[in-house]
Amino acid sequence: MRTVAQWLEEYGDSHRNPTNKVLHWICVPMIAWCVLGLLWSLPFPGGIRAAHPAVNWGSIAVLAALIYYAVLSIRLALGVLPLLLGFLWSIDRLDRTTGAPLWSICVFLFAIAWIGQFIGHAIEGKRPSFFKDIQFLMIGPLWLMADVYRRLGIRFSR
Repeated sequence: MRTVAQWLEEYGDSHRNPTNKVLHWICVPMIAWCVLGLLWSLPFPGGIRAAHPAVNWGSIAVLAALIYYAVLSIRLALGVLPLLLGFLWSIDRLDRTTGAPLWSICVFLFAIAWIGQFIGHAIEGKRPSFFKDIQFLMIGPLWLMADVYRRLGIRFSR
């Protein structure tokens, strides 16, 4: 299994152009938010969601992502935790207050964010990393958090 440093270095190889980086700072969180929103929208079996609204496919996906991230780096997983919880909170608020179906908002923003990602990679001149390994879809948010840690001088490797 690759280390977090290996994942981040390989991901970073196709994210060197400043414009591509800016687009990733906008689009990666938006894509993650949309995926969680779409999962939140899916019916949950057994009526559990009616009793516990926080129990849904989106919150289960956050738990799974946190476990995956913790295997790579506990420190980065702890850094991503407030962001992911904020995503779930904002999805819940939007789901309760908007007149439009949550899934339709997520699909629209998801498409826009992916257009931004592909524009960034066209500018970069390199294909997105996930074409090589699908796990890179999970590395994008971690790569952004690692950048925050580097700027703050926080170590994140074991």
